[in-house]
Amino acid sequence: MNKITKIVIVIILTLVVGAVIALKENNSANSGSKVPENPVEKATSGEIRKALPRLVDLGAGKCIPCKMMAPILEDLKKEYAGVFNVEFIDVWENPGAGKSYGIKIIPTQVFFDAAGKEMFRHEGFFSREDILAKWQELGIDIEKKQE
Repeated sequence: MNKITKIVIVIILTLVVGAVIALKENNSANSGSKVPENPVEKATSGEIRKALPRLVDLGAGKCIPCKMMAPILEDLKKEYAGVFNVEFIDVWENPGAGKSYGIKIIPTQVFFDAAGKEMFRHEGFFSREDILAKWQELGIDIEKKQE
């Protein structure tokens, strides 16, 4: 085999390897970065209601900081119904959800505006006071809570 043939083979192999790597990165970027969105309006039992900002907590039922957050999230869900929604996703029971939100550790809290755009992300335990302060910082009027 002459020198030119060897160079052509090396170039072709390099291009093929580069194409395979690019395809894998593109596929993982497309499948792993889609965060479920909150539509502007939701239909419920035939009625249309305005979408609310939402807090999504991604954790697991057996994780200690997640267990500490569970009663906080339940209280916020009840007390601030009509102001913002609270959702818990167990990523050990639903590993695909963790990937779709791009989380690295649990618990992770993701704050979304009413249109579904991510506004803030926090990793680790997040106290009730810190959550409410973050909503205020993000411009959500938490004084309109349910009585």
